[in-house]
Amino acid sequence: MSYLRQNRLALGLAAGFLLFVGASRLGGFAPGRDMGGHFVSFLRDMLRVLPAVFILIGLFDVWVKRQTVEKHLGHGAGLVSYLWALLLAGTAVGGLHVAFPIAYALHVKGARLGVVLAYLAGAAICRVPMTLFEASFLGWRFTVVRFAVSLPLVVLTSALLGAWFERRGYRLPALEDAHGAP
Repeated sequence: MSYLRQNRLALGLAAGFLLFVGASRLGGFAPGRDMGGHFVSFLRDMLRVLPAVFILIGLFDVWVKRQTVEKHLGHGAGLVSYLWALLLAGTAVGGLHVAFPIAYALHVKGARLGVVLAYLAGAAICRVPMTLFEASFLGWRFTVVRFAVSLPLVVLTSALLGAWFERRGYRLPALEDAHGAP
């Protein structure tokens, strides 16, 4: 019952959405029907991808040592850790709904927050399949210019935001619940 009490707003919004979509289907309101159809399509795509992602994250959690992540992506790694994060993000498949669990696993294993933010930004802008698609339509020159502008900005803003959060003692709430207070 505690879960229901804590998440009343989220449950209310979900119930409201379902009521709206159901009423739209019954009443013939096309935008509501389309929203419901898109939601089901997106949910189906996520249910196909996420089980494999969670299995891979579980294997990552068991096979990769915390010391390895801390060495390459932690506080002592320096600027090269951002390069590693961007290279890892470039290989990501499935978009941000796959990148968020991976970013969380990296943070739990000791990657500093700025590097995790760089990974998330990199997963949004420089995945290999997306880059190939972009280059085939807009040309390689456009893609190279976009990378030359966006990647340094990703590293800079991620480093600044990560340092800002860490100075204020920010921790992911789930980390505090799972591993005790800092």
